[in-house]
Amino acid sequence: MSADTETIGSGSAPAEPVASSGAAGSVVSPFAAGSVVSPFANDLPVIEITEAALETVLSIRAGEDNPDELGLRIEITGSRGSEYTYDLSFDEISNAVADDQLIEASGVTVIVPAETVEKLRGSVLDLPRTAGQGGLVIRNPNRPDPLAGIDLDLEGTIAEQVEQLLEQAINPSLAAHGGFASLVGVDESNNVYVKMGGGCQGCSASALTLAEGIKRQIKDLVPDVLDVIDATDHQAGENPFYK
Repeated sequence: MSADTETIGSGSAPAEPVASSGAAGSVVSPFAAGSVVSPFANDLPVIEITEAALETVLSIRAGEDNPDELGLRIEITGSRGSEYTYDLSFDEISNAVADDQLIEASGVTVIVPAETVEKLRGSVLDLPRTAGQGGLVIRNPNRPDPLAGIDLDLEGTIAEQVEQLLEQAINPSLAAHGGFASLVGVDESNNVYVKMGGGCQGCSASALTLAEGIKRQIKDLVPDVLDVIDATDHQAGENPFYK
C-alpha cells in the first residue's frame, strides 16, 4: 500500500498536489531529497516541484495555446480510502480568484484553491520512482479524515469498541489498498495491539499508517486506551499480555 503517492497522467487527469521550488531560506518538504525537516513545521511550502517534474510540466504546457498565460491548477477534489484525490489542469492565470494561492515555481505558476492549501502543504510533485511508469506523482504527507461524516456509537469493552471502530470506519478506508487492520488484543494496562493485513502487510507505509492514522483514531474515540501498539510483525498465538 502506498500512502503518499499517486500517479497522474498528462493533461487534465486526476492529480495530486504540486510542489514549488523552495526559495532560499525556506523550509524544505520532508519528501524532498536529503531533507530532515519535520513534516509538522508550520512554514512548509504548500508544494514543491522537482526539476524533472518541472521539465515535464513545461513540456506539456508548451503544447497548449498561449502557454505563457497558463498556470498549473491543483485542487483536492475528495478522498479515496486513506488518500486524497486531485484534479490537475492548465488554467489561465487571469482566471484565478482572490483567495486562490499563486505559487511561482521556476517558470510555472501553480494555482491552489484556498480549500486545498492546508491539505496540500508540504507536498512534492515528482516523477514516479518506478522505471517505465509514466505521468507524475504527488507525495503528500497529509491524510483525509476517514471518520468525516461517519456517526459512530461505540459500546462495550475496550476490545469491543476497537473492533467496532475498525469494522465501521478504519477498514473501509484501508480496503482501497486491499488491506485491513485487525485487533490482536488488549493488555491489562489497556494497551491495544493492532496488526495490518492484506495489501498493507509488509508495505513500507503500513507502520506510518498505523502510527499516524489508526493510533490517533483509536485513542481519540476510545479514551480509555493507553496506547496503540503495532503488532504486524508478531506471530499469532497465545500471549499472556493479551486478554
